[in-house]
Amino acid sequence: MMDKLGYRISSMDITNDNAAGTAAKYSIDTSLFDSLVDKVNECSPCSDPATNSADPADSPTASTRTLKQRLTKFDDDNAEDAKFLADLLDRRLTEDRGEVMFEVGLEADGSSMDLTDDDVAKVTATLTKVVQMPQVASFVQLLVDTGAPAVALQSEKTFAREFSLAQTESTPAAKPKRAGQAKAANAIEQEKDMPTPAVPSSVKGRTVYYLIRRKPDGVEQILEVRVAVVGNVDAGKSTMLGVLTQGRLDDGRGKARVALFRHQHEIESGRTSSVGLEILGFDKTTGAPVRHTDPNRKVSWDAVCERSSKLISFLDLAGHEKYLKTTVFGMAGGAPDYVMLMVAANAGLSGMAKEHLGLALALGIPVFVVITKIDMCPPNVLDGTIKQLTKVLRSSGCRKLPIAIRDRNSVLMAASRFVGQRVCPIFQISNVTGEGIDSLQTFLNVLPLNRCFSAPVSTPAQDSGDTAASKGKAVDKGKKVVGPAAGGAQANMQFDISEIFVVPFVGTIVSGVVASGTLKPGDPVWLGPDYNGHFLQTAVRTIQRKRVDAQAAYTGQSVSLWLKKITRSQVRKGMVLLGRNEQHSEEPFSSKTFEAEVVVLYHSTTISSKYQAMVHCGSVRQTARVLSIEQADGSSETLRTGDRARVVFQFIRHPEYLTEGTRLIFREGRTKGVGKVLRVLSKAEEFEVVSKATKGTMLFDHRSLKVFNEGVRHKAASAANAAAARATTDSSAGTKKVPKLPLKS
Repeated sequence: MMDKLGYRISSMDITNDNAAGTAAKYSIDTSLFDSLVDKVNECSPCSDPATNSADPADSPTASTRTLKQRLTKFDDDNAEDAKFLADLLDRRLTEDRGEVMFEVGLEADGSSMDLTDDDVAKVTATLTKVVQMPQVASFVQLLVDTGAPAVALQSEKTFAREFSLAQTESTPAAKPKRAGQAKAANAIEQEKDMPTPAVPSSVKGRTVYYLIRRKPDGVEQILEVRVAVVGNVDAGKSTMLGVLTQGRLDDGRGKARVALFRHQHEIESGRTSSVGLEILGFDKTTGAPVRHTDPNRKVSWDAVCERSSKLISFLDLAGHEKYLKTTVFGMAGGAPDYVMLMVAANAGLSGMAKEHLGLALALGIPVFVVITKIDMCPPNVLDGTIKQLTKVLRSSGCRKLPIAIRDRNSVLMAASRFVGQRVCPIFQISNVTGEGIDSLQTFLNVLPLNRCFSAPVSTPAQDSGDTAASKGKAVDKGKKVVGPAAGGAQANMQFDISEIFVVPFVGTIVSGVVASGTLKPGDPVWLGPDYNGHFLQTAVRTIQRKRVDAQAAYTGQSVSLWLKKITRSQVRKGMVLLGRNEQHSEEPFSSKTFEAEVVVLYHSTTISSKYQAMVHCGSVRQTARVLSIEQADGSSETLRTGDRARVVFQFIRHPEYLTEGTRLIFREGRTKGVGKVLRVLSKAEEFEVVSKATKGTMLFDHRSLKVFNEGVRHKAASAANAAAARATTDSSAGTKKVPKLPLKS
């Protein structure tokens, strides 16, 4: 297991001159770390060594040959060993959805294999042969060999040299390096200054970790991990993505980021104002990043998908405060699996970086931190930034466990324990010198699918009967329940629309994430709700994933759809596509009112009835008002900072389609509170709640109330005048004249 590597973990790694002193100040005891993170280990791709061998009961000869013998003494003519290893890898790949971290070094009973250099070479050759079998159809990549730390750390120097060479060839006249840049470059070149993790004496021999990943047959089967890139303005977010995706270093003036901007004003100002999309692919035969051989050119998205087995989809979000609503929409509607928080070494955790960190924690998205600009930052300033970052991450609000990433051993350990646990990896990089880029790149390569946040990804070979609807489970559609199993995968299909495009001579294109179910070209769907709460009937013409035609879209995948006979005016962000067929022909239900359980993070005064705020719930973004507040103790109908209550919200403009259990954020400028949708109210319940909140007037704003009150007074005066007229007519004397009352008071 990864915890048996046994090297000491420091909270951060400063420059090599101050590494020893800083490690002593920010060190974390390994035993404490293991006791904290080993409580939740089911999400770890580096599973227990016992899982690397099959159950002895499954094979009558399993007890006669150990796993080491099968791997080091593999014979092509031995069908039993070939079948054993193929079944083992196929089972592990199926359990981990196409990607597995295979550990070799311990037997099923925990005894050491005592691997030598010759044994490691034989194991690598054996796994290379086994993964080529049709049953497995994968590739294998050796990641870490604890018995050869120098080899594991060699890639960082090679990466920096290749990047420096590429930039020298592409730059006519190289500019002289500043003192900080030269110091960082020398630190990379000197292998003796790089930290070297030691193999603990309690583990005999060595342990080798391999990355095994299935080769996709089409774009539908490519693994995808979505990463939202956030941080304060001028933290280097777009520059970092340009370096990762293009494969060339920055010139220190933002040259690497120009190709990522979508608008002219972004190029002129250097600041992102929209949600940018970039992809980084890893080759399906070698596991290396897919880049163009010419550092000045980019590889097209279709070429990246054709050569890749795994994609990292980056959501480049804005860092300026005036674009906060765009950033919140990207984090809530883009459904990222992870958040990469960028922190400038010379600025620290300041500005909107704290707000973005709070958003990630509120949405329950795992966070890892990247400290940039270490080449231009003095050591004392970098030390202060690390102190501040460590203090914030360890605070009661975050409760994260920061660990330094310095080599491939720490990369593998952090990736295996990242999902569902309190670990927060911290990288130190320079986009100018290339320091730390390889560690971040390797981390993204081995980063597992976030099974604690995103839904399981299906494969074309998987039977459609595996869906929840085909198993007879009812699927909640707001207040109406659709079920049982009639309709197959279409019965529970939901697609959240986050982007809309109009392609000339083609039509309306919508982009988003498949929240549940399966979608194929030609499937009939419901589109809605519109401004009146109704759904339109349409169909999907074609599907594209990463600009490549796809035959299907599965749960958790981000795709683009061409809708049939739909104009731009009929679609808006926040709409959904729902499955429609003969058994599921009833129009779905949408509502303006819903009940949620919320927690107020911060508010300067109090929150009471009729309070209005911007609500973000998935791809839904609309202003809502508070109708009623019900605290657990029933003390009052006002909320203050830290209070928890059940609140009924009502959207101001039009109905929305919401599902139970969806996380929401409500903000007034900055984030005020978080919550979870409990239920969607029906029309009768909505009328009752609104009537109670408005005391029967059904109105909220002052202008409407003024008009309503004037109407009430006018109606009362008219009734009085009519009564007086009838009294005059019925009077027998007719001498007494009753004066008319004025219509307006």
